[in-house]
Order: sequence, then structure tokens, then C-alpha cells
Amino acid sequence: MKISDTVAAVFAGLMLAPAMASAAVIGGTNYAPQYDYGEFFSIADHHDFKVVLEGNPFPGSDIGVVARDLLPALQAAKPRPALTFAYDVEVVEGQPDYRLILVFNAAKDLGSKEVCSGVSRAGPAQPGMFRLYAVYCRNDMPMSETTAWTPAISASDPSVAQLFRELFMVVWPDSHALKPQVGDGGRQ
Repeated sequence: MKISDTVAAVFAGLMLAPAMASAAVIGGTNYAPQYDYGEFFSIADHHDFKVVLEGNPFPGSDIGVVARDLLPALQAAKPRPALTFAYDVEVVEGQPDYRLILVFNAAKDLGSKEVCSGVSRAGPAQPGMFRLYAVYCRNDMPMSETTAWTPAISASDPSVAQLFRELFMVVWPDSHALKPQVGDGGRQ
């Protein structure tokens, strides 16, 4: 390899390093056998969709300010249904309680079943790192879950908005491969 090619490769790598360092990382995912995008779409389309925040992604910051600043990032990144994310959605008597729970700096041993049942535990925060555990719940049943993190110093950081754009594609995938399997599919 010529020296000029090596220099060009090193220069390109240095130019891409900040972009890679600020990219969101989505961790492993898990979907309940009952997960159905069609169900999510029907309950969310043209409705308020409840978001519950647990913990504080930026320790030392006022959680009210953080919640207020996160809402526009959530809304801008919303999935395909015409939904509005809100914190104060009332549960309708006799209807399932659908919600997205975001646990910031979650303890490593925290599970989605616990989260949907109202339990949350925080682990140590890492300054400058926005870390969350996202769980989509129907009542006390986790329908989908994943983790995500990105370098960020505030809720209005562009990397937070990018994280939510990527996160929602994982939390609410519309893949036919994830449709619940009912019966024998018409096979004989």
C-alpha cells in the first residue's frame, strides 16, 4: 500500500471517529410471543400513548426539566401511528394499560417483568452517557424490551433524538416475522 493511501485511510478514520463515538447503540432485544405490531398500531393511532420515566438520565438535573425536554425528542422520533406521547395518560377502566417505560441507568439485574409490575432499580450513572432500558408493557406483561445508550449531556442533545429514532424501530417493529402464530396457519 502506498504511503498516500495509508495517510488517506488514517485521515478518513479520524474524520469518522467522532461520528461513530456519538452514535446510539441499541442492545439486545426480546419480544413476547404475543407481541403484535397491529395491536400496538390500533391502540396508539390517534391517541395519547403513555410514557413512564423511572430514574434520571442526568443525575443532578431537575427531573421535571429533563422530562419536559425529553418529550419533544420522543415525539419527533415517534413510530408510524399518529400518536402523541404523554406522561399523564389515564388508564381506562376495563382496558389494558399500554405504556412505554424508560428506566434510566437501570440496575443490571432488573428484568422487564419487574418493570411492567412497577419495580425499578437504578445502577450507577456514568456522567456524559445517556443509558436506558426500554420496556413496552401491556398491563404487567412485557411485550418488547431493549437497552440503548449514547453519549449525551442533556435531554436536548441531538444524539438523544437520534437514539429514540433508532430505539422505536426496535421496540415496535412491524416485521411479519414477529406476528403471533395462531393455529396451524391453514396447513393440512
